[in-house]
Amino acid sequence: MASPNIAPPLNLLNLTMQRPGYIHAAVSGNFSSPKAQEVVVIRGTSYLELLRSDAERFKITPVCTFNTFCNLRCLLTFRQVGTNKDYLVVGSDSGRITILEYVVEANEFRTVHCETFGKTGCRRIVPGQFLAADPLGRAIMISALEKQKLVYVMNRDAGGRLTISSPLEAHRSHALVYATVGLDVGTENPIFAAIEKDYSEADQDPTGEAAAETYKQLVYYELDLGLNHVIRKWAQPIASTACSLLAVPGERFNGPGGVLILSENWVAYTHQDHPELRTPIPRRAGQAASRGTLLTAAAMHRQKDVLFYLLQSEFGDLYKVTLDLNQERTRVQNINMQVFDTIPPANGLCITKTGLLFCASEFANHILYQFQGIDNPEAVAADSLDEEALDDEDKLGDTAEEAASVAPTFTPAKQLKNLAAVDRMESLAPVTGMHVADLAGEDAAQLYTLCGRGGRSSLRILRHGLQVVEEASSDLPGRPNAVWTIKGRQDEAHDRFIVVSFANATLVFSIGDQIEEVTDSGFLGTAPTLEVKLLADNAMLQVHTHGIRHIRPGRPVNEWKTPGRKSIEQASANERQVAIALEGGDVVYFELDAAGMLMEVASKEVGLAVSCLDLGPVPQGRVGSSFLAVGGYDSTVRILSLEQASLLTQRSMLQLSATAESVCLAEMAKEGEGAGIGAGNAVSIPASSSSLFLNVGLSNGIMQRLALDPLEGTLSDSRQRFLGAKPVKLLRVDIEDRSAVLALSSRAWLSYNHHGRFFQTPLSYQGLDYASGFASEYIPEGLVAVTGSSLRIITIQNFGNMFNQTEVPLRYTPRQMVQVPGSSRLVLIESDHNEYNETERAFLASAGAVESDKATDKEEGEEPTKGADSVAAAAALAAAEGALPPPPPPEEGTEDEDGAEGETFVRGPLPPVEGKWASCIRIVDGLTGETLELVELALNEAAISLTTVAFHDRGGEVFICVGTATDLCFHPRKHSAAAIHVYRLFDNRLVLLHKTEVEDVPKSLAELKGFGRLLAGLGPSLRMYDLGKKKLLKKCENRNLPNLIVGLQTMGDRIYVSDVLDSVHFVKYRRLENALVIFADDTSPRTITACCTVDYDTIAGGDKVGNVFLLRLPEKVSDDVDNPTGNRVLWDTGRLNGAPNKLDVLAHFYVGEVVTALQKVSLVPGGQEVILYATVAGTIGALVPFSSRRSKNTFFLLEMEMRKEASLHFKRDHIAYRSYYTPVKEVIDGDLCELFRTLSAVKRRAVALEVLDRTPGEVVKLLEDFKNTIL
Repeated sequence: MASPNIAPPLNLLNLTMQRPGYIHAAVSGNFSSPKAQEVVVIRGTSYLELLRSDAERFKITPVCTFNTFCNLRCLLTFRQVGTNKDYLVVGSDSGRITILEYVVEANEFRTVHCETFGKTGCRRIVPGQFLAADPLGRAIMISALEKQKLVYVMNRDAGGRLTISSPLEAHRSHALVYATVGLDVGTENPIFAAIEKDYSEADQDPTGEAAAETYKQLVYYELDLGLNHVIRKWAQPIASTACSLLAVPGERFNGPGGVLILSENWVAYTHQDHPELRTPIPRRAGQAASRGTLLTAAAMHRQKDVLFYLLQSEFGDLYKVTLDLNQERTRVQNINMQVFDTIPPANGLCITKTGLLFCASEFANHILYQFQGIDNPEAVAADSLDEEALDDEDKLGDTAEEAASVAPTFTPAKQLKNLAAVDRMESLAPVTGMHVADLAGEDAAQLYTLCGRGGRSSLRILRHGLQVVEEASSDLPGRPNAVWTIKGRQDEAHDRFIVVSFANATLVFSIGDQIEEVTDSGFLGTAPTLEVKLLADNAMLQVHTHGIRHIRPGRPVNEWKTPGRKSIEQASANERQVAIALEGGDVVYFELDAAGMLMEVASKEVGLAVSCLDLGPVPQGRVGSSFLAVGGYDSTVRILSLEQASLLTQRSMLQLSATAESVCLAEMAKEGEGAGIGAGNAVSIPASSSSLFLNVGLSNGIMQRLALDPLEGTLSDSRQRFLGAKPVKLLRVDIEDRSAVLALSSRAWLSYNHHGRFFQTPLSYQGLDYASGFASEYIPEGLVAVTGSSLRIITIQNFGNMFNQTEVPLRYTPRQMVQVPGSSRLVLIESDHNEYNETERAFLASAGAVESDKATDKEEGEEPTKGADSVAAAAALAAAEGALPPPPPPEEGTEDEDGAEGETFVRGPLPPVEGKWASCIRIVDGLTGETLELVELALNEAAISLTTVAFHDRGGEVFICVGTATDLCFHPRKHSAAAIHVYRLFDNRLVLLHKTEVEDVPKSLAELKGFGRLLAGLGPSLRMYDLGKKKLLKKCENRNLPNLIVGLQTMGDRIYVSDVLDSVHFVKYRRLENALVIFADDTSPRTITACCTVDYDTIAGGDKVGNVFLLRLPEKVSDDVDNPTGNRVLWDTGRLNGAPNKLDVLAHFYVGEVVTALQKVSLVPGGQEVILYATVAGTIGALVPFSSRRSKNTFFLLEMEMRKEASLHFKRDHIAYRSYYTPVKEVIDGDLCELFRTLSAVKRRAVALEVLDRTPGEVVKLLEDFKNTIL
C-alpha cells in the first residue's frame, strides 16, 4: 500500500514556504547611513533581518533577510569613535564571535570578523549567550551561561578597517551568569558589569542548605588596555531575583554612570562607591500580593536633554523610568518609575530617534508605535525608598509581599495614552495547529493555522498570493475593456488622468481630492481607445481604432488617420516610439523627432493577422527601444529590429503551443542582482544589472518568459507556467519603482523582483479585466483596474510573501482544530491556564468597581491589594455556588470584533492561585471566518483534545468529542477530574449528548475509521470506546504504552500512537479478538510534538528539539502483520520491554524550530503531494519528493557545491547544523540550494556547467519548477 508519490527509496527536498514570524531579539542602530533608523532582528532561530523605519509614512519594512544556517542567540550593536555606522555583533552556536557590516550597494551583511573560541552547539560553558560592548567600541565581552567570559579588543588599522585582538579571559569557575552590560566610563579603561551567582559551596553540600544561602552579585570586570589584561574589580550583593542590567550614561552625556538592575518587583540603581537605590514596580490593582511583577524587556532613549528608559513587565505594562540627579550630576538621588501604557509583551523594544517604538511581540503580530507624548503628570508613579534611614529589621526584602506593601497600584487602560499604533508586521508565531483544505472552493487549498496566545490568539486563513487592499470602487455606465493612467508631465510624481475605454466610447477622469469626469482633455471620446501614453515632450498620445491623436499642451491636436477604411487592431507606445498593427497585417512605426512631431518612419506587411504587439521600454542612455515584439495568429512571436540600419527586419521568431494573446517586453533585474534595490532604497537599477525579457501570454492560459539578447535580439532561457483557464493578458506596471509584469487570466499574477529575487505570485483578489499603475498624493503606488462594470483602485502589500492572511480573532489560546466531514465548518477548542473565563471577568469587573468605590471612603494606610484579593475570593465563591451569569453569545464577545482605534489588548485580571482554566469550543465557517457557535466550558475545566467521530450504528451522523480535565496543574502533574464530552451538531449548534468520566487526562482523541469507534489516549493507556445512551462504552484497552500518549493517527486497522518521550508505536486492532496489539516501535526515543500518516507503512513526525523525520515499517513485517493466517508476529515479545519489530528511519532533517503541525496534502488540484509542516516560530515548510532520479542527483550535487561556494556568514558547517541531533538522511536542503541565485555570475556558471552539466538558467528554472509544482 505504498504511496505512488512517496515511494522507496525516499528522497525529499526541504523548502521553506513562509519564513518565521517570531522575533527572538531586536537591536536598533544606523547600519546603512548615519540618519537611517533601522532595526536588526533574529527571526525564528536562524534568520537575520534588517528593518527600516520610515517616520514620514509611519512604516517599517524589511530591507534584507537571510538564513544563517545556525542557531542565533543574541545581538549587539557597537560603533567606534570617528565612524558613522554601526557594526552588528552576533552570538550563535557556531563557537565563534561574528561581526557583520551592512553593505548598501549589495544590500547584504558581510562578515568583517568571525573568530573561533570554542566548540559548536549551545553549551553552558561555551560563550555565545550574552554580549556586551564598551560604548566607545573599544572592546566586546562575550559570555557563557557559566564560567567563561572572553573580552576582545577592537581597533582600526591604517586603512580604517576594523581589527580584532586575540581573546582575553575573564573566567570564574562555579559562577552562573545572568546578564552582562558595558559601562559608560568615557576614555578610562573599559568596564563590564555582570550579574553572577557563585555556587561553589552549594555544589559540595548534599543537604541543600548552602544552595539556599547562595546570593547574586553585581561584578565589575575592568579591561586594562595598557597591560592587556582583565581583572575582577568590584563585587556587591544584589537582589536574589535580579535578571537584567541597563547601563546609565556617564560623563560624556553628563550622567553618573553605573547600572540599573532589573529584578522581580524592584528596579535598583547602583555603582561603585554609590549606595543602592530601590524603587518598587507599580502593581496592577487586581494583582494578588503573592504574585510578583517581572520586567522582561527594556529600551533606552537618549537625546540632548532627554534621557529615559522604557521597561515592560510580563503583563505588557510599560513603565517610564527617569533618574533624578544631584546638582553636580554625579549621583542619583531618586528613581522615578511612572506607568506609561500597556502593549503586548515583547521580546525586544527599540526606540528610534524619530519618535517611533518598535515592539517585537512575544506572540502574534509585531507593532510599530508612534510617541504621542512622554509626560503624564496624572500617571501612577513610584519613587525610591529611603532604606538607609530604616533599621535592619525594618528593611524590605525581595519578596512579592514586601514589595506589594509599598508599591502603588494602577488599573491598566485599554485606550493607549502616550502611544499610537501606526504599522504592524504579520507573524503566525506561535502556530499551535494547522489544517489544509480547499473549503472555499477556490481550486487551491487554504491553510488554516491556529496562532497566538490568550486574547491575542487568532485563526489565520492563508491563501497563496499577495495581499490586496481595495482603496476605492465605483460603478461605470457600461462594461469597459481597458483603463490607463497618465501624468500631466514627465517630472510629476502623481497621475493626472484616468482614461477608460469602452466598446464604442472613451471616458476621461481627473485625479484630485475626488475623481471627476472631464471633457476638455483633448482625448477623442466617441471611439474606443487602444493605447494611451505620455510622450517625452510632455504631450499625450491616444491611439483609437481609426487613428492617432497627438495632444500637445498649448498647441492644436495633431491627428494621424488610417489609410482607406482600415482600422487599427493593436497598438503599443513608449515615450518616443509608437507602433500600430492595421487590419490585414500591416505594421506602421512612428518616432518622436527633435521638434516634438510624431513622424511615420516605416511600415511593413507582416503577411498575417497580428494578435498583439509591444514596444520595449526605452533603456537608460538611449533614445528608443531596439525591438518590437509582434504576435500573430499563426502561434508565433517575431522580434523585429528598430535600429535605423535594419528597421523592422526580423531578428528572431518563437513558435508557440497556442496563439499569443499578448506580449510584453520588460526590463527586470537579473537573478541575484539588483539586490540593493530593496524596499525604501531610492536607487535605480543600473543597466549592467538588468536584462530584457519577452513575456508571452497564450490563449490556453500559459505564460512564457524568455530572455532577449539586447544586441542580437535572440531568445533563450524559456520558462513557462500555467496561470488559469482564460487567455493571458500582459501589462507592464511599476512595483517599488521597478518594472514588473501583471498577467491577467482567471486570476491576476504579478511577476516582479524583490530583494534580488524573481517572484511570480497571484494576487488574492477577484479576476481583473484590465489594469494600469496608479499614483496619487494619498496612494503613492497602486493599481487602477476594471472588472465587470466597476472601476477599482487597489494597492498590493507584503511583497516577497508567498501567502496572505485573513485573521479571525479568538478568545483563548487555540489548542486543536478539526474539520467537520462533508462541510466547510471547523471546530476549535481554546483554553488558557491561569486565566478567568468571560463570565468571571465580567463578575470581577463589576465587583472591582464596587470595591473601588468603597476604598475611596476608607482611611489611608490600608493594603493596596486587599480589595483585589477580596474580589477574587468573591468570584471563587460565586463560581462554587454557580452564581455567575451565563457567558455572552459569540456575536457580543469583544474578541470577535475589531478593536476601536487606539485600543490595545490588556491581559487580566489574573487568578491568585495556579490551576485556573478558561476554555471554550468554537465552530467557525471556513468560507467567511464567521463564528457560528461558541460554548464556554464549565468553570476551571480545560479543553485538551478534540476529534470528530461517525459511530458505526448512527447512520453516518458526525459527533464532536472533546477531552477535558478539571483543576489541571503541571508541576506536579495533577487534576481533580477528567472526562470526554460527546456533542451532537444541529444547525451549527452544539448539543451535549453526555459526559463520560475517565481516570486520566485524555491528551489525544481519534476516530478509528472503518470501525466507527473512538480511540482515547489516557495517560499511558490506549482505550477504545463505542457510543452508549448515557455515556461512552469501553470496548478494549492496551496499558503497555511507555509514558504518555500525545497523538493518535489511524489508517485502516492500524493505529499510530505518539508518546511524549518514546517516539511512535504501531498498534493493530484485531477485530476478532477485540484487542489492541503493539507490534512495532522506534529505535530512538523522541519527544513527539506532531505526527501524520504518509502511507499505510510510513509515518512523518516532528519533535521538541526541531527535527522532522519519516519512519517506515519494513515491508516483510508489514506483510506478516497483515497476513490473516498467522498471528505470531503480533504476540511476539520484544526485548527490554520494547515491541518485537523496529521501524526504519527513512528520512531525518533538523529544521531548527519545534514542529507543531504536519499534514500530507496537495495544495493545488493535480499538484505534487507534499508533507507540509508548521513550527512554533511561524515557519511553514514542505518536504517535496523528487519525481526523477536525475533531478534528485542534480540537487544532491548542487547542495554539496553550495556547502563550499555559498558565503555562510558564521562559517557553521552546514551538514553538522542539519544533523544537530541525528545525522541528516535522505533530505536535501532546498534553502541552501536557493543560495545559488546569490552567487556571482562567474561562480554560477562554474557550478552549473562544470558540476551539474547544465546552464545557470536551467538550474534556476529547476528551482522554480519545484516550487511551482507545489503551488
